[in-house]
Amino acid sequence: MPVSSSEHDGFDVIGDVHGCYNQLVELLHQLGYSDESGAYRHSSRQVVFVGDLIDRGPGQVDVLRLVRAMADAGTALVVMGNHEFNAIAYATPNPDQPGEYLRRHSEKNNSQHAEFLAQIGGGSADHVDVVKWFTTLPLWLDLGDLRVVHACWEPSAMTGLGTPYLDEQLLVAASTSGNDVYRWVEHLCKGPEVRLPAGHTFHDKEGNRRTEARLRWWDAKPLTYASACEVPPNCTPPLPDTTIQDLPVDLYNHDVPVIFGHYWRDWPSIELTNTTACVDYSAVKGGPLVAYRWSGETTLTVEHLVAAGQRPIRWPTIHEL
Repeated sequence: MPVSSSEHDGFDVIGDVHGCYNQLVELLHQLGYSDESGAYRHSSRQVVFVGDLIDRGPGQVDVLRLVRAMADAGTALVVMGNHEFNAIAYATPNPDQPGEYLRRHSEKNNSQHAEFLAQIGGGSADHVDVVKWFTTLPLWLDLGDLRVVHACWEPSAMTGLGTPYLDEQLLVAASTSGNDVYRWVEHLCKGPEVRLPAGHTFHDKEGNRRTEARLRWWDAKPLTYASACEVPPNCTPPLPDTTIQDLPVDLYNHDVPVIFGHYWRDWPSIELTNTTACVDYSAVKGGPLVAYRWSGETTLTVEHLVAAGQRPIRWPTIHEL
């Protein structure tokens, strides 16, 4: 059932934190939240975290403590990000392969997860406890007049899963490639990808060579590889300006606004349409931690974006043009 926002004035949807504790505290203060009785709260608003609370940043344990306290106090809601999903799978034995885990402990996966394990204490009681908490997080939130997901709002995936919560059976399927559950969870948590034309590859921000690129699923207009694929601006050779024939998901064309993270925007290059807003501005890579301050509007506007340590955004007045 959708959650009603009638009991408060709106939601402050906060992007990927990735262990950036100081920026999170600063942003909460900018939004008017204060620490009362062990949890940050606002007199009339509620936070929604889009996921990816962990990995990379220096204050992951403190972030988890703060966010869990808010969730327990009812002052915040939390969506599962791909890093929470990965943490669950990394810590869960594979029932079909004794001695293995649902997320393999490969060199690449160990490297991506090492900072979290070092800070939480891999295998400790705290680690076990927080992974158990991750399993309680929904893959998406329907808040009635607002939708929140980590990477992509895909109704067909939601219908196929039948629930935003991953039980043990769904978790195993979502960690095993080649089935619908795996594809659905990949789209919701990591975003749909398009295979690039022959001869085209790129290196992502972690140095991995990619033959597939994330799709700009929120951009509901005729799409080409050049306009719709998320690749670095210096991608060589540049992607062709030819239409993508087989899209992995339907482009978003609903009237209900959806706010998401995951897509690594560069502040202040704002990623916003009338009904979609990205709030991931690479906080752990030197960008600001960003929130969208939603107060019931059906058309999203740039003025409602709040960035930690940044002056408020506004369009110039007619006298300044």
